[in-house]
Amino acid sequence: MARRNRLLGPAYRLFYEQPLQLVRGEGVWLHGADGRRYLDAYNNVACVGHCHPHVVEAIARQASTLNTHTRYLHTLVLDYAERLLATLPGSLSHAMFTCSGSEANDLALRIARTHTRAQGVIITAHAYHGVTAALAEASPSLGAYIKLGAAVRTVPAPQSYGVPPDQVGAAFAQGVRAAIADLESHGLGTAALLVDTVFSSDGIYTDPPGFMDEAVQAVHRAGGLYIADEVQPGFGRTGEHFWGFMRHAAMPDLVTLGKPMGNGQPVAGLAVRPDVVATFARECRYFNTFGGNPVSMAAASAVLDVLAHEDLQTRAREVGRHLRRQLREVAKRHPALGDIRGAGQFTGVELVSDPAERQPAGALAQRLVNRLREHEGVLLGATGPQANILKIRPPLVFTQAHADLLATSIDHALSAIGA
Repeated sequence: MARRNRLLGPAYRLFYEQPLQLVRGEGVWLHGADGRRYLDAYNNVACVGHCHPHVVEAIARQASTLNTHTRYLHTLVLDYAERLLATLPGSLSHAMFTCSGSEANDLALRIARTHTRAQGVIITAHAYHGVTAALAEASPSLGAYIKLGAAVRTVPAPQSYGVPPDQVGAAFAQGVRAAIADLESHGLGTAALLVDTVFSSDGIYTDPPGFMDEAVQAVHRAGGLYIADEVQPGFGRTGEHFWGFMRHAAMPDLVTLGKPMGNGQPVAGLAVRPDVVATFARECRYFNTFGGNPVSMAAASAVLDVLAHEDLQTRAREVGRHLRRQLREVAKRHPALGDIRGAGQFTGVELVSDPAERQPAGALAQRLVNRLREHEGVLLGATGPQANILKIRPPLVFTQAHADLLATSIDHALSAIGA
């Protein structure tokens, strides 16, 4: 750690009280320098499994042939764009590529503001959308030291724990309408509603299906656009649909993509309505040296191959449901597990100190996460404003046996810490 701190400085953050050094990955397993292997229940980046041979081979083959940028013609970027757009609604018929989800969201905001001639952006209260200057100002989960942008307004996340399902969407829409009114009163207008479609940093809220619709309608009536941030929930993770926004009827105007897109190879991008990007193109030009490069396109295409050939969307749906059933059995023995929710292989487990009052138990969540890493060999994280919600989003190659192991490990760890 001394060498790391000397070379990289103090700004980086690491997981766990005892940081973990990894040396190898395979499927759902990560191997540490300590000689142990760890069940990865957290990393959605390696969505088709760590070091999947088909993806590795595609990267190596293309890297040994050609890797350049998009100011030269190459067919891989077109082949991939066709395959990607085929998974999306027909209205989203143009693709643009970047290297990270932060860049994709930054570009989406530029496009939205150009198209609408407005500046205002609406996000949820504990959102995370990226690390560029514009996105950090729209990512309150980065911490209180990050000041929200003057044109950014926050609304409460669509809380479902203890809330009747028919009230979730109405409450969310009420917050969005209030934000629209405030932006209008300050002369900023409404450029976009930008949301992670499973609200993963806010606490993982996926239900009831359709709760987004009223809020999106309000944004469209105000002249704004709906940007669906699929960097975390996309590529089949939610099980029933290939994209998280498809749980709702509301149609996005832009969809941003990232993390799992290349299974670890840096690649990201967005899909957009042609009339929206046409406005942007008349006034701006877009170029990204590495966005859409041949090696990244080869990796991304190989990921689509594996998702289809191994039917991982179906597995995500079935194994995710099985995991939540198993966790609800664990909750019968441990009342600290206050709520278990999610879709596909995106599960949130809310830890509470008082189930009746639903008091967040952030300290307990941190103890549990560290206990699982140190004693059970299981890796997961915590999310939400109080960091009391276990965030479970394993590689999509997770099986029912892995889900059973995860649930048993959580049971053992809770018993060990007396929760």
